[in-house]
Amino acid sequence: MKLGIVGLPNVGKSTLFNSLTKAGAESANYPFCTIDPNVGVVPVPDHRLKLLGDFYHSKKVTPAVIEFVDIAGLVKGASKGEGLGNQFLSNIREVDAIVHVVRCFEDSNVIHVDGTVDPLRDIETINLELIFSDIEILERRIAKTSKSAFNDKSLAKEVETLKAVKAHLEEGQLARSFSCKDEDEEVFVGSLNLLTWKPVIFAANVGEDDLPDDGASNSHVAAVRKFAADTDSQVFVICAQIEQEIAELDDEEKAMFLEDLGLKESGLEKLIAASYSLLGLLSFLTSGEDETRAWTIKVGTKAPQAAGKIHSDFERGFIRAEVVNFQDLLDCGAYSAARDKGLIRLEGKDYVVQDGDVILFRFNV
Repeated sequence: MKLGIVGLPNVGKSTLFNSLTKAGAESANYPFCTIDPNVGVVPVPDHRLKLLGDFYHSKKVTPAVIEFVDIAGLVKGASKGEGLGNQFLSNIREVDAIVHVVRCFEDSNVIHVDGTVDPLRDIETINLELIFSDIEILERRIAKTSKSAFNDKSLAKEVETLKAVKAHLEEGQLARSFSCKDEDEEVFVGSLNLLTWKPVIFAANVGEDDLPDDGASNSHVAAVRKFAADTDSQVFVICAQIEQEIAELDDEEKAMFLEDLGLKESGLEKLIAASYSLLGLLSFLTSGEDETRAWTIKVGTKAPQAAGKIHSDFERGFIRAEVVNFQDLLDCGAYSAARDKGLIRLEGKDYVVQDGDVILFRFNV
């Protein structure tokens, strides 16, 4: 999974990136501090992996990973090259979802590019720049496809769809609110890699005092939550500064620090939960003496396609899957005990993999 982080300058974007990835991206109290896009790969926290690894005495434990791409803060005119933003928008065209960091804290010591804190105005600024960038992409695609359509009538429908999406964007609407006529059109629009087609998770960056009640008493957070609800987006509340402090601690110290703050989970865990929910993802597990590993798949994926995540041969020669629930396996204390209790199921090609399934795939090629 790949997530792109966007936001205005000085909203805590690079501070959040640092805390998530421990990559040490430069962050400072002035615009355009992040010149080159920063990329960090982060393991997905999953308590089941260590327990399962210990159960099998695995030599290696491999978590699922998320790749974060952080680009320079965007400002008005970014799509036309203002503030260095335009040249970096292309870096997030390949991401699965966009994490939009929105400033929801007041601090006279941290400059806001527009002078005041207003998250809805900030969201609109970013959305307009993404819309303008998408319109530019569509204009180029329309010009290219229109030429080819003279000799290939099947492309006429593509041109029609491209023009319809462009008109939708020109009304200030995001591509993801465009009503597709059918599944084929939806697949085609999705293939265009439009920034405003991508699902969005808003990271409401608050001060430390707003963390214990998850921003419930913060009017800025309330405004972001309402906007997100109206646009089918996700929201999570975070204090980027606190996250950066947590990032320096080991697991035991981190747990104590979170407890002292009255928190059950870190910002990274909140973000991953929001990402999996928004993108419709789950994790299944494979385990043995050599390796215990988590694999990320779409909700609704059937066993052969899940096997294909491990290796194409597993999918091509799929025979069956031996499946047991993670907790059932641990509760039994041994794989043989789980089998004796009838908890290990033999599943075929139509089995839909569930979160927390521990699977052994049988195949022959």
